[in-house]
Amino acid sequence: MRVACRKYRFHRFVSSLETYGQARVAGWRAAIMPQPRVMLVVTGDDFGYCSRRNQGIVDCFQAGGISNVSLLVNACAAKEAADLAKRHGIPIGLHANLSEGVPVCQQASTLTNQHGFFRGKMGFRQALERGQLGMWQVELELRAQVGLFRELTGHLPLHMDGHQHVHVLPGVREVFAEVLADFKIPYTRVPVETGLHSCPALPAHLQRFYAQVEKDALDSIPVFARYGIRWPDVYLGLTTMGQNMSVPNLERAIGQALEAAASSSPASGGASGSDRPAVTAELMVHPGYPSQPLDGGCGEGPDDFSCSADRQHELSVLRDPALQGLYRREGVQLCSFKDLTPLTDAFLNRGP
Repeated sequence: MRVACRKYRFHRFVSSLETYGQARVAGWRAAIMPQPRVMLVVTGDDFGYCSRRNQGIVDCFQAGGISNVSLLVNACAAKEAADLAKRHGIPIGLHANLSEGVPVCQQASTLTNQHGFFRGKMGFRQALERGQLGMWQVELELRAQVGLFRELTGHLPLHMDGHQHVHVLPGVREVFAEVLADFKIPYTRVPVETGLHSCPALPAHLQRFYAQVEKDALDSIPVFARYGIRWPDVYLGLTTMGQNMSVPNLERAIGQALEAAASSSPASGGASGSDRPAVTAELMVHPGYPSQPLDGGCGEGPDDFSCSADRQHELSVLRDPALQGLYRREGVQLCSFKDLTPLTDAFLNRGP
């Protein structure tokens, strides 16, 4: 009995030393490692679009190029994508889709064309302007997509954004915010990008479209705020999409965002250096291997952007060691939405 007690005390002593050592090491690391200037969520959109997209996104995550994904639940390879996220521990949210492919909900007739497909990026917007869309059907579809996401992943999404930025459109944003609040989904995306209007690489038609997206996003801010929805301080991704993505362009975009955040943030209070709180940011990206014709999509086959080399170009840039060097120099730390801020009790105690 005495021997057993001595062994127990010895193991308790060793355990306490290990705990003390771990605490000391954590303290030393905190003292040595500089605080990040930017907490950056790099979100790979359109997860589930096809198997080649899924594989490219997984490869990108494992290489440290992305830190988060956004799932299209009505896409052809959505189940495979959800399984891959679970297997590799990839943080995953919902890419709500009202514009491409087949709806999840059967009661979505005003949202679809005569063939039963969503009306498309511009067709959805045109029908909205004409008052042809039933907002109650928008709500049913969004709720159905949240339900399917939970069925595929086993949990609710921590963040939810809109495929082709439909979530910030007039009328839709109110319904979108209500659905997020009801399901206690805390984060969304507000696509307002610093430097958008001075980017020479964007053709005129994209400048016009993105300018409208920005206006809709700005009008969405009071709506999202009223429902207690959160979003990062900074959004990036419109000026660095496809062939426009490069390490120099990402460096420019991050630099402009940091300058804007530093000048507009009341939280900084004139602080500088390590005393200034980190800026939170999201970078929207679309990595993957090009889709094969007739393979993938959301029911109508893959679109031109998916079949182009732009996806693989983004994948290559995001895995470039030079980009990791840029992150280190600029004090950028990749993270997921759950790492941005401590969640309130309401979000931690989400219901089923």
